Amino acid sequence: MAPRNLSHVTEFILVGVSDRAELQVPLFFVFLVIYMLTAAGNLGIITLTTVDSRLQTPMYFFLRHLAVINFGNSTVIAPKMLVNFLVSKKTTLYYECATQLGGFLIFIVAEIFMLAVMAYDRYVAICNPLLYMVVVSRRVCLLLVSLTYLYGFCTAIVVSSCVFSVSYCSSNKINHFYCDNVPLLALSCSDTHLPETVVFTSAATNLFFSMSIVLVSYFNIVLSILRIRSSEGRKKAFSTCASHMMAVTVFYGTLLFMYLQPQTNHSLDTDKMASVFYTLVIPMLNPMIYSLRNKDVKDALKRFVTNPRNSFKSM
Repeated sequence: MAPRNLSHVTEFILVGVSDRAELQVPLFFVFLVIYMLTAAGNLGIITLTTVDSRLQTPMYFFLRHLAVINFGNSTVIAPKMLVNFLVSKKTTLYYECATQLGGFLIFIVAEIFMLAVMAYDRYVAICNPLLYMVVVSRRVCLLLVSLTYLYGFCTAIVVSSCVFSVSYCSSNKINHFYCDNVPLLALSCSDTHLPETVVFTSAATNLFFSMSIVLVSYFNIVLSILRIRSSEGRKKAFSTCASHMMAVTVFYGTLLFMYLQPQTNHSLDTDKMASVFYTLVIPMLNPMIYSLRNKDVKDALKRFVTNPRNSFKSM
């Protein structure tokens, strides 16, 4: 820990999920299992949507990149978190902390807008099926995914630069299990008005625009489904977006719980619990949601397991 008379700390201490010594080993195994399931599930989705010829559609192209984002987000957080469960000195270097915050912001912002892109994709597929392959062409898919990653990267640069532009003088104990905006700014000994404004504005703007796209898309999807006369047709149309609706509900529900709770009930501990959910639990759940409810993915997995060579040959 840096001496208290310096104006700049060289390392931070991460409190972790819990500071109780008897919980460190049990929590290590719980989160190790979560991370292993996350890695296996998302890498599986990436592999299947890459090698199987029947999954070479825009929907599965976006699903592949959602899996990349989920795997990236959990990998930015989990390894350091797991190490800290087993060591007594839970420190992270100043620039290591800044890098982790930047990586987290890239993937969380990319996920917010990837879910919006996927909602738009489902809107076109259900509301304009005859124009689907024209509107959501290969070029458009690449453009949307590239813009999502680029915007996430730019947001990470701006926000993390603002957070680390303030002075950290005496306290370097972060009440969190990774380097996040709010607990970092809570440690600052200088004016945090500007970085807090940037963090809040960025989060609010991103949530507003992405949720607007999702809500408008699904409003039109519901209207289109209700216009379908046959119950079989309505069921088939609904099944094409049911998995995405479930993933969106879980993800945005967690973020809204975190940002819209009353100030009197708000604490860094509740933020920590919400963060566990959207950085580690949701990336584990998404592959399950998209595979267990998706016949194409389950069939692709069977083909890959029974004859992996044939999957690669069909590309």
